Amino acid sequence: MNGWHETEIRVRYAETDKMGIVHHSNYLIWFELGRSEFCRARGFSYLEMEEQENALMVVAEVYCRYKSPAYYEDLVTIRTNVADIRSRSLRFIYEIYRASNQTLLAEGETLHVVTDKNKKVRSLPETYKEKLLVIVETEENSFPDDQAPS
Repeated sequence: MNGWHETEIRVRYAETDKMGIVHHSNYLIWFELGRSEFCRARGFSYLEMEEQENALMVVAEVYCRYKSPAYYEDLVTIRTNVADIRSRSLRFIYEIYRASNQTLLAEGETLHVVTDKNKKVRSLPETYKEKLLVIVETEENSFPDDQAPS
């Protein structure tokens, strides 16, 4: 699937450890930020999905591979995309880069199970599936359709 969404943030001091390196746990927070912005770019928010459709995207699995450290004041780009959508689950993929030199800092994915507010697994509402699958005009730094990230 094509349609990467990019979100930029600047590393805050509170996100770093004693060595001045971004603590590993912050990458999961950045995944969430990228995922939320990805959904907003496609015309909806998590809150809208919860309130209007009683559908929650519950994180069931997380994977992150760290490639290079990020530091205080670095401007980083969070690239987010949908890798797979099934009837009751979906998988987001992420790449985090240092904006100044395009160094890959981390890559990962999250698997989400769709539930209702009572935690009962349910189908992803068709309207949100359609919105998630919409291919937005590709960003300048997106990978070509026939090329995978390194």
